[in-house]
Amino acid sequence: MNRINLQIWDSLLFSGLLVFAIWYVLALPDPLFQSPVSLVVEDKDGELLGARIAADEQWRFPMSDTIPEKFALAITTFEDRRFYNHPGIDPIGLARAVKQNVENGCIVSGGSTITMQVMRLAYGNAPRTILQKLKETILATRLELTYSKAEILGLYAAHAPFGGNVVGLEAACWRYFGKKPSALSWAEAATLA
Repeated sequence: MNRINLQIWDSLLFSGLLVFAIWYVLALPDPLFQSPVSLVVEDKDGELLGARIAADEQWRFPMSDTIPEKFALAITTFEDRRFYNHPGIDPIGLARAVKQNVENGCIVSGGSTITMQVMRLAYGNAPRTILQKLKETILATRLELTYSKAEILGLYAAHAPFGGNVVGLEAACWRYFGKKPSALSWAEAATLA
């Protein structure tokens, strides 16, 4: 290759990296979630008096400021054991998923971290393709640069589906157990996880 061709390749590479960097910085939607929430009425002690289904016919309560320790431990144990030790992606989990999928000849595991699942939920549960998985992987690292682990866990708990039209930990606790998340037993936390 001559000197001019190398300069062209260098320029193209630099331009591509610049475009990727700009996309990476601006990639997270603001706000991250735009889903409607249920109208919730509580008494002065935080006990649920009543609730009305959200505009999209989902039971989705407003996001809580805290996640109960029991649920946090249960969900990270079942969904993402290395949640507190990875930057949004878990290479060990992804390698395990690839191995299982190859051995079974079909997709049996996605290898997604909780952070990657938050990104999938934020983008409306897009179809599961290799390109979508790559996008979630990249955006998960971006999410980790913006939010703390506690905030990411809170986003997951507030927007994860819990069966039927029940979305989020708050709604699931009231729907299935008739109590607020902070009152969950270990068995109830594990069941929801």
